[in-house]
Amino acid sequence: MVTNGYEYARHTGPKVVALGGGHGLFASLSALRRLTDDLTAVVTVADDGGSSGRLRRDLGVLPPGDLRMALAALCGDDEWGNTWSRVIQHRFRCEGDLNGHAVGNLLIVALWELLDDDPVQALQWMGRLLGAHGSVLPMSAVPLDIQADVRGHDRAAPDVVSTVRGQHALAKTPGEVIGIRLLPQDPPAVPEAVAAVRDADWIVLGPGSWFTSVLPHLLVPELAAALVETKARKVLALNLAPQPGETSGFSPQRHLEVLAAHAPELGFDLVLGDSDVVDDVDGLARAAAALGGQVLLAPVAVGDGTPRHDPGRLAAAYGRIFVDRERIAPWR
Repeated sequence: MVTNGYEYARHTGPKVVALGGGHGLFASLSALRRLTDDLTAVVTVADDGGSSGRLRRDLGVLPPGDLRMALAALCGDDEWGNTWSRVIQHRFRCEGDLNGHAVGNLLIVALWELLDDDPVQALQWMGRLLGAHGSVLPMSAVPLDIQADVRGHDRAAPDVVSTVRGQHALAKTPGEVIGIRLLPQDPPAVPEAVAAVRDADWIVLGPGSWFTSVLPHLLVPELAAALVETKARKVLALNLAPQPGETSGFSPQRHLEVLAAHAPELGFDLVLGDSDVVDDVDGLARAAAALGGQVLLAPVAVGDGTPRHDPGRLAAAYGRIFVDRERIAPWR
């Protein structure tokens, strides 16, 4: 549509904001882009390992890896989208300094340098190049570190609580994570991310690594306040299995209890879990009710026994949620 000389995109479907990082957000975005073309990803920026960690240390930039994965998830299913998704996900394998770097990470960092370190504008350019079906925003404009209290991080002292710093170290801990915080404390949110949350019809949080991809969003004050105050309906998508180390031994309801401890004012309308994974349905229902919500169980895994979400099944579950909830009451 063209108005006063400017072109505006026609949007179909609800305004959806998905928060997370890594493979969990990739799965969610791969599903959600099938349901709406008004989709915004708000992505964690605390990665300190691999290619992202190297670029972050060498150049002082935001870690680009989770942002790259979100952009790849938003690529279309046509030849253009499939090709560019593969290109930006491609990692160099060599003996030199490029070894392990993802092409998309280098493209994002190059755009940041060329565009005066404007993270939002650079990601918009990347989205246009890829033909992305949605927008990608970092949750904060400064690189963050995750600091955690972990019981039993030292295997020789299983009852001792240690401080573990860094997403990479936390993901590998053999201990029990008690709680996390961000460094620097009270980091600034990206204004566009806050605005998207406040203007959304639906918010989707998770799935993903609970302590390193999901909960960090709730520790950015402006973003957390927007999540509490938005009129959008909120869906919490659960993981298919505990993550070794980080959430070993966690039941689905334990994930909800940990979230409530980090963001006691935040409620959810619906908790989405896999019908083949949740054993204690009543226990999960009680935990969801404590957050103000209900439980929807649906088959969302790939079906081969591995804990991976199937984009088609996940899209069907989200579609059911969006349609059924609109029938109950209109958006705002």
